[in-house]
Amino acid sequence: MEVSVILPTYNERGNIVPLIEAIQQHLGEAGISHEVIVVDDNSPDGTAQAVRERFGGDERVRLFVRTKERGLASAIAYGIRQARGDAVAVMDTDFNHDPALLPQMVKFLEYYDIIIGSRFTMGGGMEERWRYLASFFFNFFIRVVLRTQVQDNLCGFFSMRREKLLSLDLERIFQGYGEYFMHLLFLAWKKNYTMLEIPAFYRARTYGESKSRFFHMLYHYTLTALKVRLGIR
Repeated sequence: MEVSVILPTYNERGNIVPLIEAIQQHLGEAGISHEVIVVDDNSPDGTAQAVRERFGGDERVRLFVRTKERGLASAIAYGIRQARGDAVAVMDTDFNHDPALLPQMVKFLEYYDIIIGSRFTMGGGMEERWRYLASFFFNFFIRVVLRTQVQDNLCGFFSMRREKLLSLDLERIFQGYGEYFMHLLFLAWKKNYTMLEIPAFYRARTYGESKSRFFHMLYHYTLTALKVRLGIR
């Protein structure tokens, strides 16, 4: 199975090169064929240029720079459409998501449709305690609303067979910021896709600033959870 690892980026110059190197190392050591797809929203800090300078001759690294569109969810959808692999893996580019988990997340696709890197299964967690607690309680709210029994509905760290992903309504799913993951899991659950959550420990970013804004996200994610449950687009 070949996996396409999709990295949506904006102002991640300090993280992108070591992250790609780590992805290639872990997947290479596991003997997993792979490509890395970087979808950059024309970052002013030179993220795309850093990728060109380091991986310009590497056919396993494909860079796409978007100048007209912006947004995390739409960047992921763009990467999915460009992917060539049998499987797709999506992760953040700030080392929040551990690339060492990728081989496990790919191999488990032999038995499940979706693999989720979860903060809320035994062994998972977050380095930033207050964010962990806020995410834990909000995910409890989402589970009550959506009734899917998924522990981590907002992580955005997952792998999935590409054909299974393309069978879903991508236009409906990939909107906004991280709320796309609620849409994805809910629609997959309705189609009886099998899901496995594996423990993931999220570390604080070491470079750059987070794009997340807590109260903005709280409002939009709450609204999204209710809309998803009621079937409102």
